[in-house]
Amino acid sequence: MVITPIHYIVVPLIAAFAIPLLSKIHKELFRIVPGIVMFYNIIISFVLMKEVNEVGYISEIIAGWEAPWGINLMITPFSGFLASLISVLGFLIWLYQYRFKKVIDVDEIKSYGILQMMMITGAIGIIITGDIFNLFVFMEIVAITAVSLTSFYRGRDGAEAGFKYLLIGGFASALILLAILILYTQVGTLNMAEIAEKMHTIPLGIKSTILILFIVGFGIEAEMFPLNGWAPDAYSQAPGPTSAAFAGIVVKAGIYGLIRVIYTLFDIEGAFDFLIIAGLVTMIIAEFSAVKQKNLKRMLAYSSIGQMGLVLIAFGIGTKTAVFAALFLMFNHAIIKSLLFMTGSILMYNSKDKTISSIHGIAKNLPFVSIMFAIGAFAIVGLPPFSGFWSKLYVLTAAADKEMIMLIIAILGVSIVEIVYYFRVVNKLYFATDIEHLDIFKPSNNSLIAMGILTITIIVIGFYPDLITGYLHNAADILLDRSSYIDFVLKANVPIQ
Repeated sequence: MVITPIHYIVVPLIAAFAIPLLSKIHKELFRIVPGIVMFYNIIISFVLMKEVNEVGYISEIIAGWEAPWGINLMITPFSGFLASLISVLGFLIWLYQYRFKKVIDVDEIKSYGILQMMMITGAIGIIITGDIFNLFVFMEIVAITAVSLTSFYRGRDGAEAGFKYLLIGGFASALILLAILILYTQVGTLNMAEIAEKMHTIPLGIKSTILILFIVGFGIEAEMFPLNGWAPDAYSQAPGPTSAAFAGIVVKAGIYGLIRVIYTLFDIEGAFDFLIIAGLVTMIIAEFSAVKQKNLKRMLAYSSIGQMGLVLIAFGIGTKTAVFAALFLMFNHAIIKSLLFMTGSILMYNSKDKTISSIHGIAKNLPFVSIMFAIGAFAIVGLPPFSGFWSKLYVLTAAADKEMIMLIIAILGVSIVEIVYYFRVVNKLYFATDIEHLDIFKPSNNSLIAMGILTITIIVIGFYPDLITGYLHNAADILLDRSSYIDFVLKANVPIQ
């Protein structure tokens, strides 16, 4: 069997529809199948990443209609990197949640598995499609599943968070669809390579309007201020594995859509400056909001928003070093924030009132979970020798190369704020007065393995960043080389049939 990009979409989609049937065959099969599917996605990723790093691009034509007439799926080092990251995280999140609770309704497990498969399908679809309308369709799949997972527990707070996400997400969808409609009236195509080739023919005023609609629409999914009102509630009310999926999967898909549109489709001066300003405002407001939080998951949510602001800043600087740094940040944010939400969810599960103050001294009862949370905290603030140190260093280096002194001061200042609230939590875990914790919930062995893999990755990449920097440099080169993408799709394309 030849592995092609379509497998990323077809296999999880089939699995989603098969889960209800599998539950009637064997009581354990429908629990295991999502893990098998996500492990297969990892195999797809390794095969395609090996090939794409040798040839630069992989294209698959759907139904035999070549671009720009038909729909094509594109794997580049940039999209391949993110698809691989999502595949690995999807598997680890499944491993973490597998029998997370000993007693849980079977129908809930089936529903969760279906939504999880649909989320993976949509997120990877966003990343590998070469068609702007299909990008919108896959974004809708992700949004619908994310709303459903946010309100999965069906409590009042979860329902409110889900409704807020639905309302804001619906607004984002309308703006993106309107942008696509206007864009189609101007260029007469939905293929992103052909749109990019014809972008210079669109009047500046119309072009700017389209870009603003895209930025606002994708900015909501990318947690850009002031469009991120849904995020703190969604993160804090969703199940623990879902919070990790939001940070590692959903937001990455939103960032990809925003960056792909700005870097590939548009050629407007000032778009990069806007990313820097939007990213800076997002980072500052989110980090200062995180300091005030009493609920751990809300604190992590605001921290996640702040990290996305830093990613936008790096992409806004726009140099090769900065784009490389942005990709490194996305990698670190995905693995570190997933670890923090996994460990944080267990800590909160043992908290009486779900506040940071109620986990005093719990490290004595949950030593492995606490040390992994501490390592994640040290990594996300950029302390050496953990992986987060390198990505922040590269962002500062890129800003220094452009002599952006005030930007460097702002990033360092916000990093101090970040250190304050993360160290406050670590201090309460280890050094605060011990409070009696009754009926401690301890994670399963598979949950410990999933969190352990993320922890080891953070440490190993911290000591040996060259393990991934080659791939990230290649991805940065391809993202910046707009003309080669257009030429490959429209002129020199030799696709997989």
